[in-house]
Amino acid sequence: MKNIAVISGGYSHEAVISKESVKTILANLDTSLFNLYHVIINEEGWNYKNKKGELSPVDRNDFSVLVEGEKIQFDFAYIIIHGTPGEDGKLQSYFDILGIPYSTPNHLATTITFNKWACNTLLTALGYKCAASIIVRKNQKIDTKTIVDKLGLPIFVKPCDGGSSYGVSRVVTQEEIEKAISEAFDHGTEVIIESELKGVEITNGIFKKSNQELHVLPITEIVSENDFFDFEAKYEGKSKEITPARISHELTDKVYKLTELIYQDLGLSGIVRIDYIIQEGEPYVIEVNTTPGMSKESVIPQQVIVDNLILKDVLTEVVKQAFV
Repeated sequence: MKNIAVISGGYSHEAVISKESVKTILANLDTSLFNLYHVIINEEGWNYKNKKGELSPVDRNDFSVLVEGEKIQFDFAYIIIHGTPGEDGKLQSYFDILGIPYSTPNHLATTITFNKWACNTLLTALGYKCAASIIVRKNQKIDTKTIVDKLGLPIFVKPCDGGSSYGVSRVVTQEEIEKAISEAFDHGTEVIIESELKGVEITNGIFKKSNQELHVLPITEIVSENDFFDFEAKYEGKSKEITPARISHELTDKVYKLTELIYQDLGLSGIVRIDYIIQEGEPYVIEVNTTPGMSKESVIPQQVIVDNLILKDVLTEVVKQAFV
């Protein structure tokens, strides 16, 4: 049986979400096939947490742990850290050096998709539709008039390298822009400003099976009680998530095909969720999530159920495909 490190935590505000997601992963990975070890990475260090809640340090030289005097070498890393260092390519690079396979896309794909500006720029160059946008870097002079002239109003101001809608603002006047940028910088190192897309918000999961075939999950429609799908809407019940989405068969097929193409074009692997807004009948890509939430409130587990799949089987496929 392969030894799997299920890794949660992280160094960002998204650690609280990882704490919930990891419960789902640990409860659904098949213990008849895999030995599971919960590893927590945070500001306090890298530690293995046993069933009694006791912590012991991870040897970062070879990513191993001592369990009751026995050295455990890991065959696979199931990364369920949202944000740095699990969703931005850092852990992936580390595991590549050690030759340990993992559950997410590789370091290049995760680095690009985690940075909203880089991802949207690449997707646009590849011919996909995204919102018009501007990037703002620290200590850069802000010309709010130029921003409005290019993008119009309303606009969305977001951290480039932050998830879960922390630090995101919907701005309706030019006077609000600088404050929104400042708030976004509290949650990221760069800021992206995007034109507002108006339409139906949907999200679509996809994963690669052990036979290397792609499996697209049912589409979920997001109906937020707030101005947009913010943290409250995602994790505190301030939204309705309707699966399958209330869109036409033709549009459903179009989104399925887009999700497959993006997965292939960006060289993705593992379970990925791609968010869209349908504006005037056309899907615009909002975000590519390479470590989507897996808590009980999260979309992917809901899509798996609607697709008449068993989450344990899906996770087994994710692990097995890495060894093909």
